Amino acid sequence: MKRRIFAADSSWTLVVVPSLSKLCLLTIVDNFEAVAKMPLFEELQPTEKHFIEERLSPDLPLHLTASRVSDGVYWKRCCKQRWKLCDVSHYSHSWKRMFFERHLENIIELFTPGVTEPQEVLNVVPFCQRYVKRLDISQLLLPIKEPQGEEEVFTLILEPEDELNQSKMGHFDFSILLDRLTNLEELSLVYRVKQCGMNFEWKMFEMTDQDCELLAKALKSCETLKVLRLRFSQVEDKKCRVLVKSLLDHPSLRELDFSYNLIGDRGARGIGKLLSRSHLEILDLSDNKISSHGAQAIAHALSKNSTLLSLNLHFNHLTDVGGEAIGRALMSNETLRHLNLGGTGVTWHTAVSLSKVLQQNNTLKTIVLSCNKLGDVGGKALEEGVSENISLTKCDLGLTEVDEQSLSFISERVCRNQDSELRKGK
Repeated sequence: MKRRIFAADSSWTLVVVPSLSKLCLLTIVDNFEAVAKMPLFEELQPTEKHFIEERLSPDLPLHLTASRVSDGVYWKRCCKQRWKLCDVSHYSHSWKRMFFERHLENIIELFTPGVTEPQEVLNVVPFCQRYVKRLDISQLLLPIKEPQGEEEVFTLILEPEDELNQSKMGHFDFSILLDRLTNLEELSLVYRVKQCGMNFEWKMFEMTDQDCELLAKALKSCETLKVLRLRFSQVEDKKCRVLVKSLLDHPSLRELDFSYNLIGDRGARGIGKLLSRSHLEILDLSDNKISSHGAQAIAHALSKNSTLLSLNLHFNHLTDVGGEAIGRALMSNETLRHLNLGGTGVTWHTAVSLSKVLQQNNTLKTIVLSCNKLGDVGGKALEEGVSENISLTKCDLGLTEVDEQSLSFISERVCRNQDSELRKGK
């Protein structure tokens, strides 16, 4: 006689009973700290690992996940949990790289000298050093200033200014970190404090002498670095020369951006020396305090350089002395492709010099001369220069007082070169 058994739950069915393999995988998820160290975990199939990674807690300690959990869904979940904006295309479509780069950036940006222990940063390095290729540090904090009594304030007033500067503690010390990041290729720094509110002080927006010395030491030891950006940090001639000295003969540096600082002619001479002893391809010195003397030093180096592809001197006061020097340098330079002299105080004299360059140079692709008083004479000179030129695909003459006829002629020739470039590409 057959017996029938009725389930207490009418919706129960054999279909929802988990398989033994699934139960085992769920057990691994619940006990990952113990199981991850076993050889068994490495023997799992890719689909089984994916199943586990979809369910692991994003809050697991890095010493468990960094080396054992591969790039993919787990690290995507970790990123999405911590940050609202997660464009993985900026990280070569690697979620793991995104997590470790942004995690290390956050630690450095919140590092408070004298309060945060440097070991807190160094503890993360063994887990992230394989994945960190770029660091974009948008703020660096100063030490917390303790309240001072009347006697202490009086003592500080009596102390010589040099002694006070020497005793100032700087920002985060990059010399303890960069040589450990063996895959670092790109470093962007801004010495400033975001959202400082009522605590605003000018020193929050500049690197100290101590910062400069330590960063120079760190840069020299980071032989994989290809791109260095140090902007909005009140870098003047002295600091510029200290940094440049550490970059001489650097084996891999290709791009240097010191824009929006206070670099003058002495700093520019140091950078001229760097052009002679490096493989720089991109140099951005826009919005500094370089005058004609500094421009002449850069031009001298440019005349002998064979690697630089882009030079940006936008918003420096070069005048025609500097502009013409650069024009003469380009008569012998066959490498530079992009030149920006916008807002540099040059006139038609520089336009005439560059016109001669364009008549024989078929390397330059971009020239920016906007916000300069070139006038009709400058426009006519550039007309003559571009008439036979076959390489120039952009010529920015906005706000230069060049007449419409010259602008139209130059634009027509540039468009012709653009079309020719496109046909070559096909």
